[in-house]
Amino acid sequence: MYKKKKFLALIPARGGSKRVPKKNLIKLNGKPLVAWSIEAALKSQYIDKVVVSTDNSDIAKISKKYGAKVPFKRPKKFATDNSSKSDVINHIIQFYKKKKLQVFDYIVYLQPTSPLRDEKDIDKAIRLMFKK
Repeated sequence: MYKKKKFLALIPARGGSKRVPKKNLIKLNGKPLVAWSIEAALKSQYIDKVVVSTDNSDIAKISKKYGAKVPFKRPKKFATDNSSKSDVINHIIQFYKKKKLQVFDYIVYLQPTSPLRDEKDIDKAIRLMFKK
């Protein structure tokens, strides 16, 4: 059932963190933090596209290097301390809807600050979602 559905992995990685500036670029075991989520999503057997939503050109460059798509620079109004996850998710939905690029059945929201989550965890969560 879920193999026929379209999954978009959305990785939110803004550049402006008040506590740890550019935390998504900090290296963990030799790779930028954002790279761990990108690689896990790309290895998932269900994810069709991996997109990083960012307001930062350095994060965009690194994200592309690791294989993610960065189709736009996130607008400032969705890249503040007060921006919600819903704002970021709705922005990506509206982007794909407006551009008529692709339709996704599900969005898998993968925060870069969870680098220990791998493709097995993503796939298990997707299967569990359909089972429950």
